[in-house]
Amino acid sequence: MKNIAIIVAAGKGKRMGRGYNKQYILLADKPIVAHTIEVFENMDLIDEIILVVGRGETDLAKKDIIYKYNLKKVVKIVEGGTERQDSVYNGLKAIDGNCNIVLIHDGARPFVTDSIIEKSIKAAGDMGACVVAVRVKDTIKVGNKNMEVDYTPDRDILWAVQTPQTFRYKLLLEAYERLQTDNTKVTDDAMLIEKLGHTVRIVEGSYENIKITTPEDLILGEGILKKRENI
Repeated sequence: MKNIAIIVAAGKGKRMGRGYNKQYILLADKPIVAHTIEVFENMDLIDEIILVVGRGETDLAKKDIIYKYNLKKVVKIVEGGTERQDSVYNGLKAIDGNCNIVLIHDGARPFVTDSIIEKSIKAAGDMGACVVAVRVKDTIKVGNKNMEVDYTPDRDILWAVQTPQTFRYKLLLEAYERLQTDNTKVTDDAMLIEKLGHTVRIVEGSYENIKITTPEDLILGEGILKKRENI
């Protein structure tokens, strides 16, 4: 049974203001998504990768990402849907069934480490579901529609969720198939597992495991790359 990574790179990234998919923006002369895929490509624990891209981007991804950087573990490229949850479901449906653990990872999160991935696979094997997260540094306020503070949650119990989010394949597929019968919108995959009443384990991530979303994140990303090159 395989460990398969689904890398979701279908978002347009409007906050980047580039007019094209942010996954193809260069980070140190290489597209962001290529950096991301290479982490999983180089891990023995990962058997296959499925890349989910925007509509009409399949040929571009093959030519400028998969072939150019010789990414041999990418066995399928599928088009995403309207929402992130649709894109993930398309990736899940592309799996041939011979899968034990599936990892869902953001294509624009290139600084995930081998250690985080390894811990995630173990936790999902033990518990069935896990999320990577870091403790929240700032005080969080919950506001109302009038832009007034409603209440302040205890910072000690708050976690900022990252990816990968990792699951037993059959459990996540069941959750997504149930989603197709209603109009629920979810912002991450673990929410579906929570709705099943299943426990989701937290795996501690890294503050460097950022998602590159804005131009400021690109600057931070360049700094992380330089730091790692000098270690």
